Amino acid sequence: MANATLRCDDALVHIDFTDGSCADFPYIWLRDNDPAGFHPQTQERITDLTTIPLDITPKKIEANSQTLTIWWQGDDSVTAFDLSWLSAHRPGQSATDPARTGFHHWRQDLGAAGVPRATAQEVLASDAALQDWLVQTQRFGCSIVEGLADNIEGGMDVARRIGFLRETNFGQTFEVQSKPNPNNLAYTPIALPLHTDLTNQELPPGFQFLHCLANEAQGGGSLFCDGYAIAEDLRRSDPEAFELLSTVSIPFRFHDQDTDIRNRKKVINLDEQGEVIEICFNAHLADILDLAPSLMSRYYRAYRQYMIMTRHADYLVTLKLQGGEMVVFDNRRVLHGREAFDPQTGFRHLHGCYVDRGEFESRLRLLQR
Repeated sequence: MANATLRCDDALVHIDFTDGSCADFPYIWLRDNDPAGFHPQTQERITDLTTIPLDITPKKIEANSQTLTIWWQGDDSVTAFDLSWLSAHRPGQSATDPARTGFHHWRQDLGAAGVPRATAQEVLASDAALQDWLVQTQRFGCSIVEGLADNIEGGMDVARRIGFLRETNFGQTFEVQSKPNPNNLAYTPIALPLHTDLTNQELPPGFQFLHCLANEAQGGGSLFCDGYAIAEDLRRSDPEAFELLSTVSIPFRFHDQDTDIRNRKKVINLDEQGEVIEICFNAHLADILDLAPSLMSRYYRAYRQYMIMTRHADYLVTLKLQGGEMVVFDNRRVLHGREAFDPQTGFRHLHGCYVDRGEFESRLRLLQR
């Protein structure tokens, strides 16, 4: 039998669970999270917090091995909680999330052979294979899918196993090949330094899918580096540069005859615990820096240092995609680029799309469920 006690001075219920653990639950939190205050079908919250006094107090509590029951002062309402639910939702402790797989930071030593691989047939046919592939893709930030159908829908079918495709000003899908009058450097044969895509967007796309239909030209190797690993190395080696890149936002812009999309981003973005959760780095889309003159030279030094690190051999993994392969990577973590290629020596054609992180994580949760 669990032991629950009122601590009136602290306005909380203290519970000693049968497994030897304990937790504190503020009165207002318990009343706000009354199970009866959620719609039975949609599970959306229907409790009106404004009707609950901030100084609400219980007049009686009881606990057994399964249930905590609270009788409230004032409105004579009664709340019953499953103790296992309370144990899983302790204030001050984040709820378990199957989409939080953790991250494996990597550098050059990962090599092309170390990039996780999966087959399209298994991912399309098996939920277990899909789940394993998604977990590995999120942990490493990238993977390769092999054995795709030889058409532009082959890679998109795999992407749609996860969720909706993200539409941008380039469309729902896009072709990466050299073409006349390009509006993006990806549509040229020149080398592309490492970058993340569409930093000018309010929310840059999450996972990018690049299905190789042909890669016969000389050159054109794909370059990748783990932006999280570089950021953490920068944090250790140059704290001032890390601080500037994680606190100061700079302008990014894409514009052509049909579009002018602008936004401000920090190159390194952190969560509330200070962990790196996003990289926004694209030297080609960086707009004119508008920082105060007193900050400009310090920021340029930090920005340039991160740029230098993205080009250092210690972080680079290079691979030459073959027809029927698709590289999938977290566009807000893994920087990608390309060696120059000669279109006169052969055809090079990649077909791409994006799936946002929210869709990716939702699929992981549903598969775990």
